[in-house]
Amino acid sequence: MSDSSSTSPVVRELRPALRFPAELLLKAQGPALGLKAAIFDVDGVLTDGRIYLSERGEDFKAFATLDGHGMKLLAQGGIVPIVITGRDSPAVRRRVADLGLPHAVYGAKNKLAAAQPLLDQLGVSWAEVAVIGDDWPDLPLMVRAGFACAPAQAHAETKAAAHHVTDAAGGHGAAREFCDLLLMAAGKYAELLQGHLETLDGGHA
Repeated sequence: MSDSSSTSPVVRELRPALRFPAELLLKAQGPALGLKAAIFDVDGVLTDGRIYLSERGEDFKAFATLDGHGMKLLAQGGIVPIVITGRDSPAVRRRVADLGLPHAVYGAKNKLAAAQPLLDQLGVSWAEVAVIGDDWPDLPLMVRAGFACAPAQAHAETKAAAHHVTDAAGGHGAAREFCDLLLMAAGKYAELLQGHLETLDGGHA
């Protein structure tokens, strides 16, 4: 008599349910037909853009776990996540550290000047970079990037500079949509999805 409790379960193969238009997937490969890095703003992209201040002047931010896991997936798919934010706060530094992201610049008054040394260090050209930003300080990065995105609630000029405006708003899945799009355009999405059926990454999203 066999012991059914010791039988390994049959793991079904999952086919991606998410879809993007073919034209958008082609755009998301960039002019170099392959992206190597992705730059994320924080306020208005990884958060909803609102700043909560305590009586002591400490600021508090809310982050979406969907976005965090998307950034980790991006790194697993061979696209380096880079965080460049105009503000600095312990909350942002803690979030970036929890996600294990080694490339970040805080309190950047000039985001272009902050980004260039990182790209030089990584050996990545602007044609191989994707950017997601929501306001004017992100424009110098967006107009140089091979692929640029803006969240749904972004400023009109930022949307105009973007190749794609996400359905989701900042802090509510815009960054995850951006990550999913890049991974699907790179042909990595289905592989990463199937890999998640075998093991957990053991980290925080």
